[in-house]
Amino acid sequence: MTSAQVDTEKGPEESEEGYERGLGSRQVQMIAIGGAIGVGLFLGAGANIAKAGPSLILMYALAGVIIFFIMRALGELLLYRPVSGSFAEYSREFLGPFFGYFTGWTYWLMWVVTGMAELTAAAIYVNYWFPSVPQWVTALVFLVILFGVNLISVKLFGELEFWFSMVKVTALIGMIVIGLGVLTFGFSSAGDTAAVSNLWAFDGFFPKGVGSSLMTLQGVMFAYLAVELVGVTAGESEDPEKTLPKAINTLPWRIALFYVGALTVILCVVKWTEFAPGVSPFVAAFAKIGIPAGAAIVNFVVLTAALSSCNSGMYSTGRMLRNLADSGEAPAVFRKLSSTKTPALGIAVSVAFMGIGVILNYVVPEKAFGYVTSVATAAGIWTWLMILVSHVLYRRAVDAGRLPASSFPAPGGAKCSYVAIVFLLFVTGLIAYDPDSRVCLYVMAGWAAALGIGWAVLKTRNPRITERSPELDKVS
Repeated sequence: MTSAQVDTEKGPEESEEGYERGLGSRQVQMIAIGGAIGVGLFLGAGANIAKAGPSLILMYALAGVIIFFIMRALGELLLYRPVSGSFAEYSREFLGPFFGYFTGWTYWLMWVVTGMAELTAAAIYVNYWFPSVPQWVTALVFLVILFGVNLISVKLFGELEFWFSMVKVTALIGMIVIGLGVLTFGFSSAGDTAAVSNLWAFDGFFPKGVGSSLMTLQGVMFAYLAVELVGVTAGESEDPEKTLPKAINTLPWRIALFYVGALTVILCVVKWTEFAPGVSPFVAAFAKIGIPAGAAIVNFVVLTAALSSCNSGMYSTGRMLRNLADSGEAPAVFRKLSSTKTPALGIAVSVAFMGIGVILNYVVPEKAFGYVTSVATAAGIWTWLMILVSHVLYRRAVDAGRLPASSFPAPGGAKCSYVAIVFLLFVTGLIAYDPDSRVCLYVMAGWAAALGIGWAVLKTRNPRITERSPELDKVS
């Protein structure tokens, strides 16, 4: 069934795009919460603590403020026009067809490469319990299971993501409560050395200098990737006018609790000099406190985080390919929905590319994992920039009376979006300055060249693809 057919036959529980509105409020809330808790926090924080010491807390808080600006800008756009694949749609509407095409394909790339990394990571975590099982077997099993979940229905995807997020949230809250207990009552083997003064007692709050702390911002931003996933759910939320603002407005306390709060407690319980790159600070903290099976518990939580991210990747890539196909920027066959209202072919193709990543991560050195995540960060920064620029242009159109105002306006209007744009450009500069992460910019340059060639071919085959919709005249 094509999307056009679906649109003419849609029932009361279908969106304008033909999707089933199968995501309830609790599922959208937990998808939003889960998007703010990923492997970047559970694993990546270890290397960043070694680089920045306790000042990493400030870096997460600073980046968290910017992420909130981005999400409020997205929220205003979503309530102006809630659509699945929102980033590409808003780029197309406010910046022109090429930017919609580029943003849609780049967001697809972000999730495909993230899925590659997460599947391999998940297989490594399972090896903790079953070292005799080949890594590629475990990765393949997870790939097939999550693929099946995404094909069955959006309700099943939402339910699985709900429980994935619940595990992560429960684990982090448990870690915070236990850490506060150690600080307050002094129990466990960490009780004698646990103190708030650990935040400054070892060479100060900025032990490696402010510059070294700022260099961690690129890793910090990777930890925040996927918070924008709530925007992709817009076309399948039961009540977007209600659920999306609620999910976005709870972001500050999620960042304050799960990132700033958890890291603050950990760095009070265990001095920062005891953490090392490549080791989860949560595993290290549980080991220091002496909780039985603590390492196994955290390993399960990190496994859950990896599977959650891969699950979200399959969900979003299928929707983005369909959005691109609807605009003539991807093969028309991706427009089709299955009988369960899922973009099955788009998901299948994305999963195939993720499967290639499993093979690549198996045969190349460990550094490839870092390269993959840096590419994902660069693609994510582009997506966030497009959200912000689209928001600025939307506010101009609203102020000029050319477009209706959103029911969920961002505080400060476009001012906060300008601040966030400058911040993201600054982080891009840090990436370019760092020799280890600079490679992702070369990859993105190659990606941009490939998309440019693809656009030229599309224009030759269908010149109308470059035409602006009459609606766009209201924007300019």
